[in-house]
Amino acid sequence: MQQYLQPDKMSTRRQFQSKKKTHRTNPLLCSPSTLILPLGLPGNPPPPSSQTPSTAHIESTARPLSKLGHPVVILISSDGFRFGYQFKTATPNIGRLIANGTEAEHGLIPVFPTLTFPNHYSIVTGLYPAYHGIINNRFADPHTGEIFTMGSHEPKWWLVPFEERVDTVLGYFDLPSSEIPIFMTLYFEDPDHQGHQVGPDDPEITDAVARIDRMIGRLIQGLEKRGVFDDVTIIMVGDHGMVGTCDKKLIFLEDLAPWIEIPGDWVQSHTPLLAIRPPPGVSPSDVVAKMNEGLKSGKVDNGKNLRVFLKEELPSRLHYVASDRIPPIIGLVEEGFKVEQKRSKRQECGGAHGYDNAFFSMRTIFIGHGPEFARGQKIPSFENVQIYNLVTSILKIQGAPNNGTQSFPQSILLSSP
Repeated sequence: MQQYLQPDKMSTRRQFQSKKKTHRTNPLLCSPSTLILPLGLPGNPPPPSSQTPSTAHIESTARPLSKLGHPVVILISSDGFRFGYQFKTATPNIGRLIANGTEAEHGLIPVFPTLTFPNHYSIVTGLYPAYHGIINNRFADPHTGEIFTMGSHEPKWWLVPFEERVDTVLGYFDLPSSEIPIFMTLYFEDPDHQGHQVGPDDPEITDAVARIDRMIGRLIQGLEKRGVFDDVTIIMVGDHGMVGTCDKKLIFLEDLAPWIEIPGDWVQSHTPLLAIRPPPGVSPSDVVAKMNEGLKSGKVDNGKNLRVFLKEELPSRLHYVASDRIPPIIGLVEEGFKVEQKRSKRQECGGAHGYDNAFFSMRTIFIGHGPEFARGQKIPSFENVQIYNLVTSILKIQGAPNNGTQSFPQSILLSSP
């Protein structure tokens, strides 16, 4: 089965025009023998040769299961866990997974845009957003006019305490071995919530990271109590990083008025991903040309920190063109800057993500611990679309076609005994 979908061979309309075709059937998500627990979560990849880790002084053969009758993967996502947060405070439980498992030494690379919903869908499908269809946290389908929103992702909706989420996962290990799901997920909305409010360098982040570490400890202790910790594969990731923002780093679309008016109803998202869909009869090329003329004029505050493209002219490494849902005009904002429609007296300093995934601040974490992950292994950074094939390989199930590299799991997992 073809495991890597070439962007130019995908039919955008076929994949995304109707609701029925938007959400593809995916064996990882839909197999009767698997389970995802939604406990809180409603550039081509480098060639395998560049992602092959150093294997000096580490084991080469996977460890056999001692108690469970089949492989089990727990995929943990800590929203907005920027790479480096693990060094902000003592994290003995995360550190234990790292010391006895495999870590992306310089972090996990999210897909573009570096936003929550596009990245979580990429993690569990192995597809870039243009192919799984969730191209932003909020967007309109151009064919139906329907709006996708992540409104229910606001912290006020999260009613299940972190401890209860962990305990729910642990409860499945009290079932007979044959009934234990092979795949479970665990989601924490921190430290993203704090990052947006105070930025990545505030003591609130340190407290949030310490809390996440306690939850990892709770999970480890529960698995150990049941005698299955060494049998269970734990993959801990984040969906994106975080960077500080402040009022002095603002770009206002109204400042472009001498060159072109950009009405608010043209703009599907302002920042950090500027997405514009002009009405029929307005040439996207003309809009891009006039916007860039103004931005480069030196007369627009911070204008040099916004570059506007026709989506077809975006850097190919972003993989952000092959969907009708992606508006025709995309603006790339420099790290830490924000775009707003018009000037206001509102004061705001905090944090943001969604920027170009080439920025190191957008990186997050990858830790793999379990029978097929070598202890103490460090591997190069990779894009999160590779995780899907990694999970299906561990579970020994056939995955759906995706944008990951078929050989990637073999480059980082231990071989079978």
